[in-house]
Amino acid sequence: MGRARWIRHYLTTRGRSYRYGSDRSQTGDLHLPSGAGPHPVIVLIHGGSWQKRYGRAVMRSLAADLVMRGSAVWNIEYRRIGNGGGWPQTFADVAAAIDRLDGLHPSLDLGRVQLLGHSSGGHLALWAAGRTALPTGAPGAIAGRPRVPIARAISLAGVCDLAGAYRDRSKIGQHGGAVWALMGGSPDRLPEHYDIADPLRRVPLAMPVLLVHGVLDKTVSVRLSRSYAAAASEAGGDVELVEIEGQDGGHREFIDPPNAAWATVVARLATQAVGAGADRAGARS
Repeated sequence: MGRARWIRHYLTTRGRSYRYGSDRSQTGDLHLPSGAGPHPVIVLIHGGSWQKRYGRAVMRSLAADLVMRGSAVWNIEYRRIGNGGGWPQTFADVAAAIDRLDGLHPSLDLGRVQLLGHSSGGHLALWAAGRTALPTGAPGAIAGRPRVPIARAISLAGVCDLAGAYRDRSKIGQHGGAVWALMGGSPDRLPEHYDIADPLRRVPLAMPVLLVHGVLDKTVSVRLSRSYAAAASEAGGDVELVEIEGQDGGHREFIDPPNAAWATVVARLATQAVGAGADRAGARS
């Protein structure tokens, strides 16, 4: 796609907003490709350290690109740190936003739903993909068959290891950084909460997982994706980790479609089927 055409599409494709709750952040934008469907669906979950100053607008460029490639996109917002988010509200919101897809639009193919998150959104994508295994009463837990089965989870430069991210920030004097703010404490102080919130504690998932991470990422270390990939693989999970060398793997390169990091993701979206994962997710519920 030419950059000029992509820019025009970005500027004219804002999607239609739908609510899934009463708070102003409990909303999402549905972007639809041309045609009657049924369209495969990609749920976008933005990053930004779970902080209120970052919102779903940062994912609009990916939404525009994915719509041009024939996917429907549900670009979700959720309560974040500083506007009523954190544990457990952020998790409950992401779960509710995904479930809102059920009945949202007749052109959506809910047998082909993928979750794609960047940075802290990568953490939330992996967490949400494991909701069927959450204990009863946990935020976002699913009782019975999921309303929206997930075919694949994709994490871009994601916080795949929540406790590991806490330790990384503590080592440089930041007392757990944004992870502490999200969870309200350390893994040692709140082990039950981290057991629910940390994707690394829920491997393997019932569907394929794609991790893409820059080797030189200075915002979220590639070690977190490596830890997740190793644990998931050892547990028998279907996981692929793609490491991007050099400047192409910069933390924000993934949310700029003309860059090489996004091209790596698109190549896998185009070549890998996503139908089987939804069947497995439903079977395990």
